[in-house]
Formats: sequence, C-alpha cells, structure tokens
Amino acid sequence: MNETDFDMRAAMAGAPDGRAGAWALVRGFAGYWGEPLGSRDGFTEAELDAAEQRLGLRLPVALREAYRLFGRRADLTSSQDVLLTPDELHVLDGALVYRAENQGCAHWGVLLADLALEDPPTVGRLDLADKSQERWEPWEERFSTAAAVMAMSEKLLEDAELSVFFAPGDELPDGLEELPALGCHYRWYAGPDVLLLRIEEDFMVARARTEAALDAL
Repeated sequence: MNETDFDMRAAMAGAPDGRAGAWALVRGFAGYWGEPLGSRDGFTEAELDAAEQRLGLRLPVALREAYRLFGRRADLTSSQDVLLTPDELHVLDGALVYRAENQGCAHWGVLLADLALEDPPTVGRLDLADKSQERWEPWEERFSTAAAVMAMSEKLLEDAELSVFFAPGDELPDGLEELPALGCHYRWYAGPDVLLLRIEEDFMVARARTEAALDAL
C-alpha cells in the first residue's frame, strides 16, 4: 500500500488487537505523516541481545519488535519524552524501564513478572518528592499499544511549523471527527489533513500535513 492510501481510522481500529495491527499502524502513520520507515530506523538484534546479556533477562517479543522497527526514529520516539536506547534500559523497583519523561518526572516500564509475555501490559510511575509514595501503576494493556501511541503522539509533539499547541482550556476545534480509541489516556480526532490529540481533557496538540490544512485549523 502506498502511504498516500493510508486509512487512519481502519488502522487505529485494528491496532489494539495485537502486535501485527499496532506495527501496521506505525508503518502507515510514519509514511503518511512523515517519512516511511527504513531498514536503518531500528536497533539491531545484536544490540538487543547485548541489552539482554547486560540486564540478565529476556526482553518481551513486542518490545524487541518495536525497537527493531522504529527505535532510532527520534520523531516517533523522542520529540517530547524519550524512548531509552537498549544500553539505557534498566530495572527499577521490579520493572524494566524503557521510557522516560523529558525532565525525569515520570517513567514507563514493564513489570519483571510480565516479561515472559509476548506483548505484556505496561506500567507508569511518577517521580515524587516523597519517594516512599512512588508506585508502578497500570498504563496500557499491551506494550504494542503503548508503542503505537508513543509513535503517534511524539510525531504530533515534534517541534515543527505544521504543529499547533493549544492553551489549557481551549475548546476542541470545529469540524473534527473522533477516531477509534487508542490508549487509555488519549483521544484522537481528525479532519482534512489534520490529526489532533487530546490527553485527559487538559492538553491538546494537532498536526497538519499542509499549510492550507493548518490555516483551516
């Protein structure tokens, strides 16, 4: 399929069903909203094997697939928050940490007890002044879903001329249709050549594909 034929609604509807759907969404999204994924956009098997040897554990299949597919694509992994490189993966209080908020205020991981699952649930943890109150809390039911959400949200958060960051309290622009749910904390909307992300009612960012679409938004 050519990236110009990408059906966002259909791809998002299939993403929560498993790894294949999530990676199809990431591939289509990357090509439609940026550059198609290439053979050099992921980490190598050797780099992931080295991480396993260093940590003394096996990485879940879904995590390895995501790192191999687009782990080096900063626009899909690290525009705002940061996907850790294989040599930065580490264990914190019973979880393998794979992602960090850009100022270290939060981390995301997979519980060590779930590493044997091919597509395990993910957890999140806030950095608190009182460290005794920090806890891993459920985030997404599948790592593949969390990875697809990461790719889409980080692209929208990229510092680009075609991105729009709304002020707190701004209303949803007219003329946008809600897309299928993807991610427990996110709502997605689309218009002609426009994609908008709303996070827990208090933050919105949108991206346009053309100057005309940006002006219309």
